[in-house]
Amino acid sequence: MMRFNQNIVEINPAVETDRIVGFLRRNVRGEMKRRGAVVGISGGIDSAVVLGLSVRAFGAANVTAVMMPDRDSDPISEKLARDLAARFGVEPLLEDITEALEGFRCYQRRDDAIRRVFPEYDAAKGYKAKIVLPQDLLEAGTFNVYSVTVVAPGGREETRPLGPRELLEIVAASNLKQRSRMSVLYFHAEARQFAVIGTSNKNEHAQGFFVKHGDGGVDIQAIAHLFKTQVYQLSRHLGVPESIQRRTPTTDTYSAPCDQQEFFFRLPFSTLDPIWFARENSIPVPEVALCMGLPEVQIQRVFDDIEGKQRTTEYLRLSPPILDAAKPVYA
Repeated sequence: MMRFNQNIVEINPAVETDRIVGFLRRNVRGEMKRRGAVVGISGGIDSAVVLGLSVRAFGAANVTAVMMPDRDSDPISEKLARDLAARFGVEPLLEDITEALEGFRCYQRRDDAIRRVFPEYDAAKGYKAKIVLPQDLLEAGTFNVYSVTVVAPGGREETRPLGPRELLEIVAASNLKQRSRMSVLYFHAEARQFAVIGTSNKNEHAQGFFVKHGDGGVDIQAIAHLFKTQVYQLSRHLGVPESIQRRTPTTDTYSAPCDQQEFFFRLPFSTLDPIWFARENSIPVPEVALCMGLPEVQIQRVFDDIEGKQRTTEYLRLSPPILDAAKPVYA
């Protein structure tokens, strides 16, 4: 039986890098007959690692890195993305998607929903907003019920629960950002006969923290089999700038700063990843609790949260169903 410990998700970064590079080459050049890679870079750890892997697989001259901010993006994201591209010898392209999103009425649709909860909310006056989940997963078996946090121009924050209608409209409007970015990436890929390389890690892909036909709409997934903590292990091996390695993982979707833990995962990755590994490998809850230094009830809450997210987001990972073409009903 496998012996569980807190470092159980450690990998051999050099071996894993070679494995992924070979996987990219075989599929992109061998199966897809594409010449290189397009990667959307945001100044985050996942896109940084995927850019480094793509450069190793195809060479810097055959990799296009695209920055796609909008008016809500943190300005530091572009600086970090440029530093990243320079580290790997790639000249980045800047595609500001603000006007496209305005054309889709992304901001208007989102803000209309927020104002039904916070009537005083006005982005034009400097108000900022984000949506968040409860951060007490270990302490209470609460449901994944979202609230909206509004930051007033003076800095005062207030959080109120979201109704189902408001949540769906805010998320649907915000998802226009990811779908717009993917359209931009495919323009650059098709103009060069390149493939779009996905940047979702396992935490995002398997728990549904991605947008269908947005950041999930790619030609190949490079790191969707890796836990977030394993992505950090690769980043050190690949030489990703330390400024990116130290950056708190963020959605960079909402105008108010919002990290991935408060938006979706509810736990630090250093806690989540080994517990998830234990669940996947049927390691008994008492053994996991002992090694993690947590009560068994808390381990079970994490197990249940992972299972719930995977179950409710399964439709995101499904391919479109097609009827059996060999059995049509002829007249």
